Amino acid sequence: MGIDHAIKKNWIEIQKRHDVPVNAIGVKIDSKDEKTLKVWKEEGIDQFIKR
Repeated sequence: MGIDHAIKKNWIEIQKRHDVPVNAIGVKIDSKDEKTLKVWKEEGIDQFIKR
């Protein structure tokens, strides 16, 4: 089960502006938040981190 396409698209656009992992509203993902980090990686959002 994946996340909604609109949410993913928005999350990608937000992630492109940050150089750390952020959630879908632009808040830095805590390294202890394994569930969110797992979704972040599974959905491929990690490819869009600002370099």
